[in-house]
Amino acid sequence: MNEIQVSIRLQTTRSSLPAAGICVFVFALLLALPIALQAQEQKIVWSDREKPIAGQISGLRALPDDVRARTTKNLALEIRQLPVTQNKLLLANSLARLSTEGDFGHDMLQEVATTLAGALREQPIHAEAGKPPGPYVELAELVRYERVQASLDDPEFSAAVSKLEADNALRDQADFTLTDLDGKSWTLKDLRGKVVALNFWATWCPPCRKEMPDLEALYRQFKEQGLVILAISDESADKVRPFIAQQQVTYPILLDPGRKVNELFEINGIPKTFVYDRSGKLAAQSIDMRTRRQFLEMLAQAGLK
Repeated sequence: MNEIQVSIRLQTTRSSLPAAGICVFVFALLLALPIALQAQEQKIVWSDREKPIAGQISGLRALPDDVRARTTKNLALEIRQLPVTQNKLLLANSLARLSTEGDFGHDMLQEVATTLAGALREQPIHAEAGKPPGPYVELAELVRYERVQASLDDPEFSAAVSKLEADNALRDQADFTLTDLDGKSWTLKDLRGKVVALNFWATWCPPCRKEMPDLEALYRQFKEQGLVILAISDESADKVRPFIAQQQVTYPILLDPGRKVNELFEINGIPKTFVYDRSGKLAAQSIDMRTRRQFLEMLAQAGLK
């Protein structure tokens, strides 16, 4: 998934650090970044076997979906065969973060989850500031929302699973009021009786842009049946308005410049979509970009078919 943009400056190289003495906090931060940004922010020294894998991961978004699915599965298998290094976990986590950007098949996701679980089993990470490290959350999301299997006897993985459940309990009761580009206020709890899809996105996010036409088509198809799509951006109106005009999106675009609603929903990566049924209960959610077929499955879980 696309991570919200961050900036970390590191002056050390992987090879200059003792193998057992790398700062866990810095390593966890790197694992939260897309692989291209990791390479920019720290000089990563790839081995001859790791370098072509890293290059293929960085180029996945340029591939047609069928080729991307096959390539991702093969990369998961290749990573699994690498020697145990810190780079192996970086590669496994980066691949997992990109594997959910669409509908690439359960078999591919299973291989990705198996590889990430294996890398974490080989190189466990300890929590900082009481939060489970990103790779454990990534694996827990794959298991919880993509229905893959992964076994990991690690307290950090258990903590990640518990965090997902706690976050969902808060989202189930969440309420907010935001204003759209036309100045209209929208309050989530006032929309009971409707099926509501909250879509967190940004103009700079490629997967967000990719799923917009499907969201627009579904909005036109189901709005007379009570579907409301609220797309929430933390960017300014000056940034969002011309982009939306160009995309010809007609569903409401809500502005969250202070990120209060993003924080309320624990949004750490986008796009992310939550679907509420007519009683106001959270019925379905995605951890990344969805296709039309996947969105239809989510709407069906909220009773809209």
